[in-house]
Amino acid sequence: MDDENIKIGLSNKEGQLGFMFTRGGHREGAGRKGIGVTKKVSLTLTAEIWEEIDRECEKGEISRSALFRTIIESHYYNEKDG
Repeated sequence: MDDENIKIGLSNKEGQLGFMFTRGGHREGAGRKGIGVTKKVSLTLTAEIWEEIDRECEKGEISRSALFRTIIESHYYNEKDG
């Protein structure tokens, strides 16, 4: 890649410096759309439960976030039906 293909400019995020390529790269509105609001949560469980969770994630080839999301959504969707 030659130097003519890279520009340095300000990001849409305040105070952040970013690299802008003349072709491709980040475009406003591009990429995977979000599925909801992200909130950080701290959860204390026993080591045995965390091991079960990790086994379940490995078996299903999913992340912890995806497993917890599935469990929580299932609980609330089933609650509506009951």
